[in-house]
This record gives sequence, C-alpha cells and structure tokens, in this order.
Amino acid sequence: MIILAATPIGNLGDASRRLIEALTNTEVIASEDTRVTIHLMRALGIENRPRLIALHEHNEQAKAAEIVELARESDVLVLTDAGMPAISDPGFPLVAAAAAAGVTVTALPGPSAVITALALSGLPTDRFSFEGFVPRKGRLGALHLVAREERTMVFFESPHRLAESLADMARAFGENRRLAVCRELTKMFEEVKRGTAAELAAWAASGVKGEICIVVQGAPPREADLGSGVAQVLALVASGSRLKEASTEVAEATGLGRRDLYEGALAAKSAAKAAPPA
Repeated sequence: MIILAATPIGNLGDASRRLIEALTNTEVIASEDTRVTIHLMRALGIENRPRLIALHEHNEQAKAAEIVELARESDVLVLTDAGMPAISDPGFPLVAAAAAAGVTVTALPGPSAVITALALSGLPTDRFSFEGFVPRKGRLGALHLVAREERTMVFFESPHRLAESLADMARAFGENRRLAVCRELTKMFEEVKRGTAAELAAWAASGVKGEICIVVQGAPPREADLGSGVAQVLALVASGSRLKEASTEVAEATGLGRRDLYEGALAAKSAAKAAPPA
C-alpha cells in the first residue's frame, strides 16, 4: 500500500496523531527531501529508522515503478517537505502508476496551504480553482488566460517573484481586483495582506519574505446576451423542443428572463416568416 501523508506546513503542532504513528512504525518512506524527513522525525521525538527513498521532481517518473512494486510487499509512506504529496509537489506520477498497477493508495489528511489560505483570504470559498505556481515564463499571457475565471483562484509564488507577479495580476485582472497574499501560514510571522491588485503590488515592491499563497477574487459573471439566448431557444425548438420549455431551459442556464426569451423567439419567428424569400 502507498500512503500519502500530509506534513505540517509550518507549525509542528499540526502533525496529526496518525502521521506520528505512521512515522513511528513505517519501514519505508519515500520523501521529497530525506534530510527534511529526518529533521521532522527528530523534532517530533520519533526514534524510528526506516529505509528512506528520495522521491523528487527530478526522479519521480523513474522511481515510480520501483516504489509501486515495493508497495506490493510493504507499506510505503510518501512525504513531501510540507503539506500533501501530489499537490504542486511530487506524488502524482506515483499515484497514477499505482492506480494503473492496481496497488492501493490511501492518505493521511492534514495541513494544506491551499485550503488554509482560501479560508483566511476573506474571498468567496464556495467555488475555487487551484492554479499552482504562477508561471515563470509567459506569466502575463498565462494570467490573461484565466482573467475571466469566475471562481476564486489560489496561486503559489516565491517571495522574490511576488512583486512582479502581483504587478502582472493588476495588468491582467484589473487594478481593482481583490486579492489576499497569505505569508508564512501557521508560522510565527504569519501574515494575511488583503487589498486590490494595485495596492498589493505596491506593498510587495519593497520586498516580502516567506512562503507565499496568493488568493484572487474571481471575475464578475459575464452578462448574458439576449440575442444569443434567443438563438439558443430557436435552436432547441428546431431540434423538437416546445417554445415554452426551450425558453425555460435557456433562462435557467443563462439567467435571462424566460418571458424575454419567449417573446424574443416569437418575434424572431414572425420576422422570419414575414421576410421575402431569397
């Protein structure tokens, strides 16, 4: 069995009892940085000396098959430096390989920088997308591609690129888009800075340290176009739907008024009948 285990993102007090038990008893650990794993076990007072296998972004494709085969005979605990494996950290290729090979994968849930930042941001949490690290190359273009995303977005970023990324977010999303920069989550100097993209870009220009999450307000919903809505109604009618039912269906999908769609479709049909033949 492969066990994905979430580790503290800062405060060691967030280590779960299940994580401590697994670290105490496991015989094999595949970890992003074996030195970090050794340090974590010492900090938690764990004296176990398991076999350690390095599993990081440079070797995980090559190591996946080996670890999957090992997991057929013995449980393998998978750790990253902080948080949950496979979430912008090594682990996804291993999970995919295990699933393909029929090897069981389970998880010890725990701290998540994404969820913690989202909860602290003060921005809507009912729908969100995780965008991973802000791209290093083609950053502005990549941000333009998600500028119309209506869900709250969560990004990771390094401190030395934060100011430039926030400036590009102000360009791509608009200077008044609401953001929250969450820094050093669960650590002594935890800070959540909220404001507009322009305000936070100016704040970060003087330099910011620590582990960074950026939470971005989603774009406002696009206003539905009555003309395109009427066209959708007519298309449904042409495919066999009754006008009333088609108007109701499109109204529910677009937020447009059912009566407006119904009357618009009637007018369009009347105009089509009255038009002289081509």
